Amino acid sequence: MSYMDKSIKEIHKDLVQKKVSSQELIDESIKKSHEIQEKYNAFVTILDGAKPKEVTEELISGIPFGVKDNYSTKGILSTGSSNTLRDYIPFFNATSIENLLNKGAIIVNKTVLDEFGMGGTGTTGHTGIVKNPWNPLHMCAGSSAGSACAVAAGVYPYATGSDTGDSIRKPAAYCGIVGYKPTYGMISRYGLFPFASSLDHCGVLTRNVEDAAIVVNAMKGKDKNDMTTWDSSKIDLTKSLYENAKGKKLAYIKELCNIEYYKNADETLKKHLENFKNTLSICKELGIEVEEISIDEKLLNAIASTYVVISCAEATSNMSNLTGIIFGPREEGKNYVEMIKNYRTKNFSPLIKRRFVIGSYVLQKENKDRYFFNAQRVRRLLVDEWKKAFQKYDAIILPVGTGPAPLLKESKDVIDENTKALEEHLQVGNFGGFPSITIPNGFINNLPVGVNITGNCYEDEKVLNIAYQLENKMNYKNQIAKENNDEI
Repeated sequence: MSYMDKSIKEIHKDLVQKKVSSQELIDESIKKSHEIQEKYNAFVTILDGAKPKEVTEELISGIPFGVKDNYSTKGILSTGSSNTLRDYIPFFNATSIENLLNKGAIIVNKTVLDEFGMGGTGTTGHTGIVKNPWNPLHMCAGSSAGSACAVAAGVYPYATGSDTGDSIRKPAAYCGIVGYKPTYGMISRYGLFPFASSLDHCGVLTRNVEDAAIVVNAMKGKDKNDMTTWDSSKIDLTKSLYENAKGKKLAYIKELCNIEYYKNADETLKKHLENFKNTLSICKELGIEVEEISIDEKLLNAIASTYVVISCAEATSNMSNLTGIIFGPREEGKNYVEMIKNYRTKNFSPLIKRRFVIGSYVLQKENKDRYFFNAQRVRRLLVDEWKKAFQKYDAIILPVGTGPAPLLKESKDVIDENTKALEEHLQVGNFGGFPSITIPNGFINNLPVGVNITGNCYEDEKVLNIAYQLENKMNYKNQIAKENNDEI
């Protein structure tokens, strides 16, 4: 019997009833980790010596989980999937990880990401490409590629992720699982390697909505080390899950969801949007009102460029401490300037270098108003449009991306102008700090696709309630990836 395929509540019940021990769960999870590593390359580190913990009333106690490798873990290699930190072992835990450990959770591995979270393909980590467990010829998306792969493959019921643009929610869609980032500041970012501080969110990948709520309940909390955190102690994210969603109101954006807005749409995109409309019908069966809204196409098409400017600018600033002098493997040089130059030149991937160049350029005095400040203005316009919708609707529901996971051989960090707004709209959830969750809603060509629900700040309970009720109406809850090797 496989216990790691089960939900958190099911595993906890078996632990309490002594049908299985914490050590047996660890053994199963580590065995699966090695199997998955050989096939899909999901991990930077596997902790073969992980120790069991006491089973308590805490639902996550005694249960293994995975940690994205951009979370600081005390005494455990934490690389950010970058050669610049390939030997870095922190002396402290990220606050959110400490919260999980204090409740009895057990780390069994650290998962691969795109280098420092700056990528959407799962192909730029220093340990190599992460492959999709549904079909290894396809990508998992990024940056939380390893976490999504491992959860989908049944290594454990959950893994942590981080989300700066869509880095939890898109991998969840591509791997047929749930990805949830709560309202900005609900989970402390202390100990998360910073990418773009105004956009970075901690979150979780699971195989059902209830597990996502359980884990974030355990991760969240006000933290003196992160001034952006707020007091969520009176919020129990699981409490409202089971309430009837009848009477809730959802909106979708016609410029993103109607096929007539896409010239020369291929069959995959057509199927994806048809599948989304079928999901809307299921929402209506639940008694949820669904209405179409309109947002200026020019504004929607500015999402991707706005994200690139702001995220690259913040990344350039945040990562200026990566010099090889303070920490990281030092490089040779005649003086410290040459040492820093060699360290950054030799150890960063081409994608990271490109983003740092963009960030430095837009922050230059002569360019700042034209690029960085204008991007901030567009960010405000986009957030205002979403907030205007939240005055009337409980959440906005949209398809994730343009379809299922692309082939790895087609992976690139280049945006298709015709579909860029549909591919990149999840970034608005980061612009506004909104709670946002992706759940699986079907298959196209034997690969999973997902739907996203995003709500107003501090209204996580509404978002989770709608997602939970919709999940229960569909047939994709708790699914484990079934590999299909046929090229599509």
